Amino acid sequence: MQLELSAEDAAFRDEMRAFFTTQVPEDIRETVLAGRHLTRDQIVASQQTLNAAGLAVPHWPEEWGGRGWTDLQRHLWHEEMQRAGVPAPLAFNASMIGPVLAQFGSQEQKERFLPATANLDIWWAQGFSEPDAGSDLAGLRTTAVRDGDDWVVNGQKTWTTLGQYGDWIFTLVRTDPDVKKQAGISMLLIDMTLDGVEVRPIELIDGTHEVNEVWFDDVRVPGDMLVGDLNAGWTIAKFLLGNERVGVAPVGATKRALATLKDNAGDLLDDPLTRARVAEIENELLALELTALRVVAHSSNGEPHPASSVLKLKGSELQQAVSELALDLAGPAALASGAADDSSLPGWARRSAPIYLNLRKASIYGGSNEIQRQIIARTILGL
Repeated sequence: MQLELSAEDAAFRDEMRAFFTTQVPEDIRETVLAGRHLTRDQIVASQQTLNAAGLAVPHWPEEWGGRGWTDLQRHLWHEEMQRAGVPAPLAFNASMIGPVLAQFGSQEQKERFLPATANLDIWWAQGFSEPDAGSDLAGLRTTAVRDGDDWVVNGQKTWTTLGQYGDWIFTLVRTDPDVKKQAGISMLLIDMTLDGVEVRPIELIDGTHEVNEVWFDDVRVPGDMLVGDLNAGWTIAKFLLGNERVGVAPVGATKRALATLKDNAGDLLDDPLTRARVAEIENELLALELTALRVVAHSSNGEPHPASSVLKLKGSELQQAVSELALDLAGPAALASGAADDSSLPGWARRSAPIYLNLRKASIYGGSNEIQRQIIARTILGL
């Protein structure tokens, strides 16, 4: 296997590294590097900086802002972005609904939504998961019934990440209850300011408000907000989730988090057992990085490689391993997560517990790790 970048790809990597470390506002990068939460305005400002330079949606069709890069160039773009502490373009916009509209949307939908989606002038939320219909997505119960020119939507979505900022939500709804459950689903675009849409916050175990319930009570949605064909929502959902799982191994971000922890830990790293633990994580990160490059090299036509399940599984485990190490090194200081910024305790230690708790979700989102193990067993190991 050839692991050395060509001169052209190395120059591309250097170009990305120079842009991310000099053109994205410093306060945004410092917030990410310190492990603090970004504000809505910071996320928007970062994506608009990238979009102005043509770096927000390089994987889209070129007529809508794509760059026609190779899979390796996209990988390097993503890795250097994480390494520099630049937040990735909002996934709901850049990786989910954008590619869906480019593939399945009407010309009017493309012209209306794609430029605003790339520039984050519209903040999209995802309306897939429901109570009792998370991993079993086809079991969703939110309905859309045609009434004149409109759809009338009723039901509930849950775990809607950052839905409190949403301008629009792309939803899967049941449009035919009398056929096989996968065959009676459609996708609708819903303006979240419409009458009958209500967003209710869910507080997480780390004390933050990151996810929400979204309720629909006789919401009248214009008929032209249907994406693709009627009852074709299952096909569209599979396309969207395939894109979601591209780039699921956050190697760059995890390497950055571990390097920052080593800088902060100081004398705590003198303990031989701690040093051995750090070395083990670093070795596993190197193995994951090489695996990610192999997956990129063997992908074709932008389709996810079956081994992307390995990346998701191991990537989330290593994210959690670094957060567990930080929690252990912080010791009693980890209990002071509510302390103010003028606390005498170091910020990294005070933030270690919320970060540890928040990253428990990494085992679930983007397809749970148990689902990934089943995919690995069937498609890679042939079990």
